[in-house]
Amino acid sequence: MFNAPRAGQRYLASSTNGFGGSVGNENPLANSVYDDGLDPWSSAPSPVPAATANLSSSSSTLTSVIAADATVPGIYHRAFAVVDPSGLGDISVNSLSRVLTASGLPASTIDRIVNLVSSRPRVSKLEFFVALALVALAQTNRDVSIEQVAALSSEDALPEPALDLDRIQASNSTFTVPTVPIRQNTLDPWNTAPKYGPAQNPSSALGVGGSGGLTGGSINGAQSSLSGTGLPSEWWKRMEHVRVTILGQQGFILNRYTVYEIMTENGVTVTRRYSEFVYLWEVLFRRYPFRLFPALPPKRVGPDEHFLEQRRRGLQRALNFVVNHPVLKEDAVLTIFLTVSSFEAWRKQTSISLDEESLSRRVDRVEEMSIPSDFEDKLIVIRTRLGPLIEQWQRICILAERIMKRQEAAAVRLPLTLRRAYLPTHFKLSFSSPVPSASSLPGSSSSIMSASMNHSILGLHLPTVEEQSDLARVTNTLRAVTEVNEHCWRGDECELSNGVKHGLDQLALHTQRHSDLSESRTRTLLDNTLESLKTQRDLYIATRDLLIRHERLSVDQVERLRKRVDANSVKLDGIRSTAKEGWQDEADKLTAVIEKDQGMIAAQLSRRVFIRVCLWNELRIILHNRENALLTQAVKTFAREEQEHAEWVVKNWTSLGESLENMPYE
Repeated sequence: MFNAPRAGQRYLASSTNGFGGSVGNENPLANSVYDDGLDPWSSAPSPVPAATANLSSSSSTLTSVIAADATVPGIYHRAFAVVDPSGLGDISVNSLSRVLTASGLPASTIDRIVNLVSSRPRVSKLEFFVALALVALAQTNRDVSIEQVAALSSEDALPEPALDLDRIQASNSTFTVPTVPIRQNTLDPWNTAPKYGPAQNPSSALGVGGSGGLTGGSINGAQSSLSGTGLPSEWWKRMEHVRVTILGQQGFILNRYTVYEIMTENGVTVTRRYSEFVYLWEVLFRRYPFRLFPALPPKRVGPDEHFLEQRRRGLQRALNFVVNHPVLKEDAVLTIFLTVSSFEAWRKQTSISLDEESLSRRVDRVEEMSIPSDFEDKLIVIRTRLGPLIEQWQRICILAERIMKRQEAAAVRLPLTLRRAYLPTHFKLSFSSPVPSASSLPGSSSSIMSASMNHSILGLHLPTVEEQSDLARVTNTLRAVTEVNEHCWRGDECELSNGVKHGLDQLALHTQRHSDLSESRTRTLLDNTLESLKTQRDLYIATRDLLIRHERLSVDQVERLRKRVDANSVKLDGIRSTAKEGWQDEADKLTAVIEKDQGMIAAQLSRRVFIRVCLWNELRIILHNRENALLTQAVKTFAREEQEHAEWVVKNWTSLGESLENMPYE
């Protein structure tokens, strides 16, 4: 029931605007915008690649190796934290190999342990723990087997390996997992005063009175002008960044929930759970139904680590969008969400208003006249483009994520005689239509073009399943070979044997460096480039959500009220003309009804104007600037990082060539 975005759910509350709830059926989780049925928050790419023998996961066979109630030695967790500083929940085979190397075991033993625990490019935390248990067994000259680890786990006696964690080699690449810089005096791209800091008095910040409710014009935060010329120069360089990380799980088995840590650039750190994000989004949807901001990622029963990571990234993208919106960023509840330590306690003791912003914000004649005469035509153009844009950007995100994850396993091309004559069907995606045609059959020109596009997207090589191999495994195997041939079999000092051994050592060293470069570059692509692509996709999805809300919520009762005023006016004239006994009281009642209806007509006409101005500014300022400037920034950053990565790769292999100059032939 939670595995998909929820159906519409009413979030009605009392309102003073006379129209009823402004967002009658709006649900911040009801993100029904993915027409292609794809789950953007799932960790698995869609379509799911066909299972293959050489990439089959071994996690399913290891789930029962370490019992759930077994005591895991502290060094297991410390070692995993060293190679997983970002808390992703899994690491590369290369990182596992670096940890195992710190045990001092022979390379052949390390290679055997790596192949025992995983046949994939990534290693889960469970597989990592099993590997450390196998290391401890090897160090004590006991049987190195999964069965032995399971037996010790059942006895709650997992062995502790001897690891020199200080000797674990760090990555040789300049591309590191990016972290958000924390700046104490960040520049504001919207030219407003600094906003985030410790909240001394949340109630006064919200204008909450003793009887509850918000006061005056600060009901939805500070006032802002909608008649500005747009954004300041180079605003994209001064955007605020909020970092969301997963702290862990709390609660009992049937009531467990994930706790997130939120850090702003001012250094303020708070912890929040998913339900508190939902509450914040409910408030924003009610207050700002005609503003542009993305929906939250959905909830799921029994989420795995990959789903939680995807949801964390979705929450971070959504929150960063909101804190960089010129109007939403000034909302008082958002400020409390990012500053108050206990948001749940604040909610229980504070009453706030959910009236939409049209009640407290007014537009002047200049703002009204700024709306172009062809505004409706522009809306039609945007609506026409949104569907194809969402579909194509979703496809780009899927393909890019697939390519980036496959790059983690540095591909080694197999000989032509060992390759299959066809590619898996899920690589043959048509970019023009999901329906296969004769032109997309293997061997056709369009098939060749599609394969070429798949291989060249983002400038990355997309290996087939048979081509995938992890350079870390190659490194371990090369080191094992040099161990076996450490001494010449002839029994005397052999310059040829020693020279070849030195050359293989250099090859293993440089393949290790290339693996480090590939791993670091892939993490940067996943954390920066892919998130930029998904942000672009989220922008168009949020725009479609905004237009859907506009069509549903901009409806008013002006025409009906006008007809009722006309009818009551005719009735009032009749009463006055007949002047029957007691007609004055009835005339006064009708006059009061007419005046009330006329007041509601004036309010709703003002709301009409506000909605048009609001919608035009969201499209003119938010959509237009973000869809262009941020994409330019992402593409230029990607090109620069790819160039730097390529230069490091060239330097690495050039260094290998120089070190092999004296490798002997005879």
